Amino acid sequence: METITVVNPFVVGKYISDEYFCDRVQETEFLKKQIDNGRNVALVSSRRMGKSGLIHHLYAQPSVQEPYYCFYVDVYATSSFPEFIYLFGKAIFEQLKPRKTVWAERFFEIVRSLRVGFKLDTQTGAPILEISIGDIYSPQTTLDEIFEYLEAADRTCVVAFDEFQQITNYPEKNIEALLRTKIQQCKQSQFIFAGSKCHLMSNMFSSPAKPFYQSTIIMGLDPISLFSYLEFATRLFSEHQKRIDKDTIEKVYDSFDGCTWFVQMMLNELFAMTPVNGTCTVDMYPQAFDNVVSRQVMGYMEQLNNLPAKQKQLLLAIAKEGRASSITSAAFVKRHKLPSASSVQAALKPLLQSDIVKNDNGHYRIYDYFFAHWLNNSF
Repeated sequence: METITVVNPFVVGKYISDEYFCDRVQETEFLKKQIDNGRNVALVSSRRMGKSGLIHHLYAQPSVQEPYYCFYVDVYATSSFPEFIYLFGKAIFEQLKPRKTVWAERFFEIVRSLRVGFKLDTQTGAPILEISIGDIYSPQTTLDEIFEYLEAADRTCVVAFDEFQQITNYPEKNIEALLRTKIQQCKQSQFIFAGSKCHLMSNMFSSPAKPFYQSTIIMGLDPISLFSYLEFATRLFSEHQKRIDKDTIEKVYDSFDGCTWFVQMMLNELFAMTPVNGTCTVDMYPQAFDNVVSRQVMGYMEQLNNLPAKQKQLLLAIAKEGRASSITSAAFVKRHKLPSASSVQAALKPLLQSDIVKNDNGHYRIYDYFFAHWLNNSF
């Protein structure tokens, strides 16, 4: 097994191992139970709550690795059905390449419509196999072959589609119905559909008018508990000859409402600031926060500059309030010198669709806590 050296144990944006993964014991057990009992799952929660990490954590468990073939397909960046098929086939091919099994070697015997070429590895110069998007001439045929391949496996296959709601944006029609039909025909393949656009995912899996209605167990993902983070952060600091105050962990957790990515990012920075044999205290928090924000200013400026004027005005108004309510009221419009209630409504919709602004039970806030801080302090 490859040895991975981890300098900072508060890993952000990727999964390494159990050791650096906080809690989610019950959620992992729940997902494992559904898979073992032949049930597909729709995993729905807001962005950066840890859906992708949970899937990779599930796949890393020996009780899942041994009886199943596990595949992870991130469709967030796709914009069409052929791109979806390409990533689906590519994910299977690349995850099987290291395996020296008869089934792995049969990939191109069954998935005949995909063609593979060779390119040179940039580090070793050795030739390696590669699939390209241009090789998909008939997406429907390739999809049929991929499902045929999964069903021909000598183990049950588990396929996780991350940001699955992206398929609703494809220009092709009836993709949901097509995928639902193929998945329904599977006898030994299980599926996890993860998504962060909660309203879209809810509509896909809970609306009687939609093809995936009642086809899955729907699972939400709440923040990891403060107790778990206290234990997790204390342990990792201690294992690296450092200490962290309980008050500091609570400050971090409360500042981001327990949202996994933001908590991890702040703990990562605080860990980096704490010397060996030193103690991380709450008075280090403001500097750590500013350090994280300063590294992202260029991106924030570009994001703001790309917004139309009315969206920018509304975004700044929400940033000033932190959590804004009654944003179409005359008082809110007047307080922030906005053009009108109708302009607020028109500007709000794209901000919500792009996940820049989040609706928390009628209270609107900027999704990225660091972005909100920068806006509030810069304008």
